[in-house]
Amino acid sequence: QVQLVESGGGSVQAGGSLRLSCEASGIIVSINKMGWFRQAPGKQREMVASITDLGNTNYPVSVKGRFTISRDNAKNTVYLQMNRLRPEDTAVYYCNIFLKSLSRWGDSWGQGTQVTVSS
Repeated sequence: QVQLVESGGGSVQAGGSLRLSCEASGIIVSINKMGWFRQAPGKQREMVASITDLGNTNYPVSVKGRFTISRDNAKNTVYLQMNRLRPEDTAVYYCNIFLKSLSRWGDSWGQGTQVTVSS
């Protein structure tokens, strides 16, 4: 079994910063891609950052230059540094890790952490 535990969400004023963390624990053989998604009320879940096992990153235009994803392979942890936050960044943020547990590869999801940005 694999568990993803997120931390770091909260409330901040526009222009502020937050740092999210997501640690994977359990029976983990290997980790490939790691990423962060978000879902605002009434909207579809969208990807906001991803990082491969080689360190290649990808961001949508809406967050590029403001958000930075990083990973610590020794700790099975992925981070999301969010700067210059805007009210439209308000959402529940989920981490996603593509990993191998026992003999199977699959996606694992965090429980979600609320990020609220006030104007």
